[in-house]
Amino acid sequence: MPKAIASHPKGLTERSVHLCVDMQRLFAPGGPWPTPWMERVLPAITAIAERHAGRTVFSRFIPPEKPEDMPGRWRDYYRRWREVTGEHLDPDLLALMPPLAALVPPAAVIDKPVYSAFHGSALKSRLRQRQVDTLVVTGGETDVCVLATVLDAVDLGYPVILVTDALCSSSDAGHDALMTLFGERFTLQVELTTAEAVLSAWSARH
Repeated sequence: MPKAIASHPKGLTERSVHLCVDMQRLFAPGGPWPTPWMERVLPAITAIAERHAGRTVFSRFIPPEKPEDMPGRWRDYYRRWREVTGEHLDPDLLALMPPLAALVPPAAVIDKPVYSAFHGSALKSRLRQRQVDTLVVTGGETDVCVLATVLDAVDLGYPVILVTDALCSSSDAGHDALMTLFGERFTLQVELTTAEAVLSAWSARH
């Protein structure tokens, strides 16, 4: 587990944005890619999104229509998971979890074709237009799409506030390993905190 969880996260301002990664029915229990404890973290994510819905951005992972629409090893990936391609998937499974979908608008949605929310999406330009100074990151999975998104955010220079109890994974070991990694190796760029601390610090005046 991480060495340090901030009780008073820094950097939350009127230009901070909550980036919630892939909280979709696709990954809910009963979906084709279930993340068992998604429902456990959903109340915390919803509370953060509700605090500043107008400054929340939800990403959605959108599989291709067919494997051949993707490059390289992604083709093999979707040949293995053909049931989640557009040819076979119920499109309702791409929707956000209902409590989050209810916040759109004013919350925004961006769609992405791969793990990182920055790749193949409008996210980078949206953040630049809004002069965003800090990202509060929640969602799933900790060790896949959240990992890719956080590393891209770090490379772009964004300070990241990672909300440890508002993240989910299908692997406890993977989640714990990533919390340790961020807490030990990215201390100048990634701050670990809790949903309660974010809600306390990110007041309406921000």
